[in-house]
Amino acid sequence: MAIQIDPSHYTNLAIEAHDDGVHVVTINRPHKRNALDSDTIEELVTFFSTAPRADVRAIVLAGSGDHFCAGLDLIEHHTADRSPAAFWHLCLRWHEAFNKMEYGGVPVIAALKGAVVGGGLELASSAHIRVADKTTYFALPEGQRGLFTGGGATIRVAGLVGKARMIDMMLTGRVYQGQEAVDLGLAQYLVEGSSLDHALNLAHKAAQNLPLTNFAICSAISHMQNMSPLDAAYAEACVAGVVNTQPEARARLEAFANKTAARVRPNE
Repeated sequence: MAIQIDPSHYTNLAIEAHDDGVHVVTINRPHKRNALDSDTIEELVTFFSTAPRADVRAIVLAGSGDHFCAGLDLIEHHTADRSPAAFWHLCLRWHEAFNKMEYGGVPVIAALKGAVVGGGLELASSAHIRVADKTTYFALPEGQRGLFTGGGATIRVAGLVGKARMIDMMLTGRVYQGQEAVDLGLAQYLVEGSSLDHALNLAHKAAQNLPLTNFAICSAISHMQNMSPLDAAYAEACVAGVVNTQPEARARLEAFANKTAARVRPNE
């Protein structure tokens, strides 16, 4: 029996479940531009640890108000006056949350708007798909704040835009937005209207896939990127052996063989 997700157990995340297994998770701290304090990180850890075991088919991650996420809650950080060890452990909780997103096996589509800055960009880069709107801007201002990234930017953001561009963003405070940001890989979609609406459409489409197939796409690929090419090729063959012979795929393969399945067509 699947684990149940109770939205009332969350304070800083608003959770809405749709009938097809799509869940919309909204960071609900608009007065802080959805900056991430330690409590919000713990809620992200809890939700993304639970989602794969709760029949969640796809997740849209959004922010309340005008911004997606402005990163680390600097006021909490300043007030807490943490020791190096305490902040080290806090960073590990950020990694726990973001690793659960990237490697958890459930598609995560981030609906971006306004600030996607610092830790907010680290959060967004943990999603599998990112949809930006015309208000979205990306930055890593840690250099100007006397800080250094602690939530995986050196892994995921550098993987998206390259080491040199990430260093430039941190040293100079460079901001990317619009088509330039998409061309660099910071988002895969740029929409004129609502990024949330577009992300929901993508999530509903992904939710129609077989769960095991989505699990492989949203987990195995990331793991294989951490392997040598030879090991990744072996792992890919193992995953394909399991996924491509799953009983639930038989009907879809039969529809393709009978020419009743939808065909891949170029965009009109």
